[in-house]
Amino acid sequence: MAEPRKPRVIKTRPGISETPADESDSSSAAVRSTSSKVSVAPLTDVPDEKPAGRKFSVPRPGATRIKEKTEPKQKKAGAKAALAQTDAPVKESRDGGATVLAFPMPEHKRRRRNILYSVAGVAAVLALVMGMAMFSPVLGVRTVAFDGQKLVGEGTLQLAVAPLINKPLPQIRESEVQELLGTVVQVKSSSIEARPPSTLVVHIVERVPVALLKNGEDYLLVDQDGVQLGSTKDPASASLPLIDGGTAAIGQDTFQAMTAVLANLPQSILSQLANATAKSPDAVELALADGRSVVWGNASDMELKAQVLEALLTAPMPTAEPGKPTPVPAKVFDVSAPRHPVTR
Repeated sequence: MAEPRKPRVIKTRPGISETPADESDSSSAAVRSTSSKVSVAPLTDVPDEKPAGRKFSVPRPGATRIKEKTEPKQKKAGAKAALAQTDAPVKESRDGGATVLAFPMPEHKRRRRNILYSVAGVAAVLALVMGMAMFSPVLGVRTVAFDGQKLVGEGTLQLAVAPLINKPLPQIRESEVQELLGTVVQVKSSSIEARPPSTLVVHIVERVPVALLKNGEDYLLVDQDGVQLGSTKDPASASLPLIDGGTAAIGQDTFQAMTAVLANLPQSILSQLANATAKSPDAVELALADGRSVVWGNASDMELKAQVLEALLTAPMPTAEPGKPTPVPAKVFDVSAPRHPVTR
């Protein structure tokens, strides 16, 4: 008789059993009989499974070495691609690597650099042009014209500024012209005007003679500062008031007071004056050609005094009233207090 076969035990894994979920807990601890020959029991020591859906590969011999060799090449390729996008200069090394030499300049710095280069270029061009103009013979002075002179002759002025001929216009300074004209006493001040390519215009401000200073047999034309502008033998040749005292009076307080008054008189009054005298700087008197006199006083309020005096001299003669004597014309005009003038 044949020997009976031993029953085979089949172990199951959690989640594979076909037992319904509500009966799994009660049947997990005991062996469930499926037939008379086969019994099924769950596994007790089964390690946790990996999450479903993930793939795991078993490392093969030599895989680590292949990864180590390919990883540097991938990094180098990525570095080259990044540098190609930024346009940075790259130098290849002997082992095939890349070394960055410089990074691209930011946009605002590039614009600022371009602006600085442009400004420097314009400045250089202007400097070159100015340098050529300063020393170019094309702008040399050929003609000097004068404006405003009445007392001094053209020849005297041209002789004084002769050193300016052929000198470039940009090099001529106003102080230089004033120094050259300083030898001409009639010139009080001057200013210049350049008219390219070769003309220099000099505007003259002359000294104005205000009186004739009797000096022996001669009569000197003097201005407010006492500068001698000329001389004459005939005082009638110049319609100017006469001051006596000679050259010794120049610079004294009384002389300066008289000339200051004469310099501020309008031409309508100045043309009627015969002479001017002063006992002190506060007692200036003027004598008119028709015999009348003016008490001027000091040199204060000269504009107001001149207006009041002009109004008194041009006032109509007083008329006689019926039954009264004819009024006597005024011979003396006192404007030393211009707000309260007195005539007598």
